[in-house]
Amino acid sequence: MKQAFALFAFLFLFQTSNAQLFKKEKITYDANQGRGTTDFKRFRWGYFLGFNNYDFNFDYNQDLQDIYVKTTTGFNVGLIGNMRINNFLDLRIEPGLNITTRELNYSTTYFLDEEPRDIDLIREVKSTYIHLPLLLKVSTKRVSNFKPFIVGGFSVALNLSSNQDNPNDNKNGEFRSIKNPTFYELGFGIDFYLHNFKFSPSIRGVFGLNDELVRDEDPNSPWTSNVHSMKTRGLFVNFTFQ
Repeated sequence: MKQAFALFAFLFLFQTSNAQLFKKEKITYDANQGRGTTDFKRFRWGYFLGFNNYDFNFDYNQDLQDIYVKTTTGFNVGLIGNMRINNFLDLRIEPGLNITTRELNYSTTYFLDEEPRDIDLIREVKSTYIHLPLLLKVSTKRVSNFKPFIVGGFSVALNLSSNQDNPNDNKNGEFRSIKNPTFYELGFGIDFYLHNFKFSPSIRGVFGLNDELVRDEDPNSPWTSNVHSMKTRGLFVNFTFQ
């Protein structure tokens, strides 16, 4: 699923950039009409829409069968605040709302003392993140009406769907994760210069830094005892407008 997701996004970027390569007219800023590129401005604002595909990366205490994570395609929306440092560097924040669902599928090998029910083998993890990244954008020299870039940085999130403080655990069907995961992010994209705005599709990988699992009260819990760490990893495809 993730490979097809990334391939589709890459093909979109490639085809769009090819179309721009053969466009001879270079769009520049028109002060009288207030149109064209606004790269010279110290601060710029915009918004983004996009898709996400979140996963979990598990490390285990014992060599049992992996927990299978069934992922879905989620939705991103948010704002952009961009500060120009020079022609090639920009500092930006992108506060946004990211919505996703992951389903964990356990093997019966985790349940040594009893025969599990079907509902015990599946845990649904819904996440609604208030996502706040601080990013450094490094751009190449502009060619005609497009400019490739790479972007990287760190982010924090507030998981509004977290049940970290819920006293119930997996014995009562509650799979718990922490409220405030942290991440590092790496990606690339292309700025396309249009007459009325700048359009920037991008692809970004998101990688968790801290363990997000809240353990069950039972130290021998089949759902959490064998998990050494559970960290988010994900893929974003965003379309920004400035």
